[in-house]
Amino acid sequence: MEKEMLFDEHDTKQSERFNAARKSTWVSVVVNVFLTLGQVTIGVFSGSQGLIADGIHSLSDLVADFVVLVANHKSKKEADDDHPYGHHRYENAASLALGTLLLVVGIGMLWSAGHKIQDPASIPQVHIIALWVALVALVSKELLFRYMLAVAKRVRSSMLVANAWHARSDAASSLVVSVGIIGNLMGFTLLDPIAALVVGLMVSKMGAAFMWDSLHDLMDRAADSKIEEKIKHTILATEGVSGIHDLKTRKMGDLIIVDVHLEIDGALSVREGHDIAVAARKAVLDNFSVLNMMTHVDPVEVDTNASR
Repeated sequence: MEKEMLFDEHDTKQSERFNAARKSTWVSVVVNVFLTLGQVTIGVFSGSQGLIADGIHSLSDLVADFVVLVANHKSKKEADDDHPYGHHRYENAASLALGTLLLVVGIGMLWSAGHKIQDPASIPQVHIIALWVALVALVSKELLFRYMLAVAKRVRSSMLVANAWHARSDAASSLVVSVGIIGNLMGFTLLDPIAALVVGLMVSKMGAAFMWDSLHDLMDRAADSKIEEKIKHTILATEGVSGIHDLKTRKMGDLIIVDVHLEIDGALSVREGHDIAVAARKAVLDNFSVLNMMTHVDPVEVDTNASR
């Protein structure tokens, strides 16, 4: 009964994460649809390469949103014979896809901006409406970032954090584009493609970082050392656990799998040792984003006089 209650609590948390991810991502979809259409359309008619680049970035956000929706749906699938720990690594794969998308988009921006900078005579005078659209995009993206990051932290989702920072990178790019457009309007026409170049560098750097992190997670990277230390203290605080060794962790999506050897008084019965291990496991699952904790009981001699 206790084990069933434990899994019910875990399922509730997972359901909350799924619903929060779906809602925040659909909000992002709506915002990015309007921004993409507005930025690209106005960018073409106003002659602003920076605004067009920003619109393409918004389009990449839109594609990223759909990647997150698919990954969020897939990761919610129950465990099966082929995936006994569930499908949580769809989230890591989604983060890898997001990083790749950002890197490709960034490289495309760099190539386009570089081509314009090499031919300054081809840079047109930008219409002032491009500035107003860039400012609207800046405000919209910053508000979207703050909303999505708050949701991501509440449900502890690295995939949603990645998507939120994707929105922040777009807000930063809108700021750079706004400055470039202002410079163009003041007669410094080269500033518009330079702004597009800066945006490309920002997007490429962020994409490479997301790719690197997700690759490490897919290769069973351990949890953060501070989290490991907290898990260790939680286990040691369990009554009956005199020590631990061989504590290992690995990432599974936004969750953690723990393996640990518990040192328990060898004079206790098998049932008593089992109950202590169950209590330690429950304490960890209740306090951390842990999918499962596998315990191995090692009998040790406990000096009862040492505690007196």
